[in-house]
Amino acid sequence: MSPTRPFIPSTTPPSRAGGRRLCAAAALLLPALLSGCDYVGLQSVAQIEARKEAEGKAIGGACRQAGRALEDCFAFNPQVSKASIFSGWREMNDYMTQNNLGVVHPEVVPALPASRARPAPSAAVDDPLPRTMARPATLPLR
Repeated sequence: MSPTRPFIPSTTPPSRAGGRRLCAAAALLLPALLSGCDYVGLQSVAQIEARKEAEGKAIGGACRQAGRALEDCFAFNPQVSKASIFSGWREMNDYMTQNNLGVVHPEVVPALPASRARPAPSAAVDDPLPRTMARPATLPLR
């Protein structure tokens, strides 16, 4: 085992040139690192609009393939442009018609957003017909 030497602090002040070089390197490296990052918000307006248009077309195409009506697609996606949804729906309709493709029915029924959901029927709601009036079991045939 080698003998350990006691720690003797240096009497010379640390050089500030090393800190300056580190800051200069970070200042030069930071923009290069962030240039490929889309999460910073450095996208142009054209890029943002193109992304929203592509998302709307994808939603419209998916609605058409699932056999949903265009109005349902609008109701399920109120935040997306109706024009882009229609464009995607129409493109998918043309594609499915040309290639004789059938509708792929979804297995899960989507729920409407809370702002557009219909209130659930409750037992507390008064019956529009009085109890004295009898309801017919079936409608009469003509």
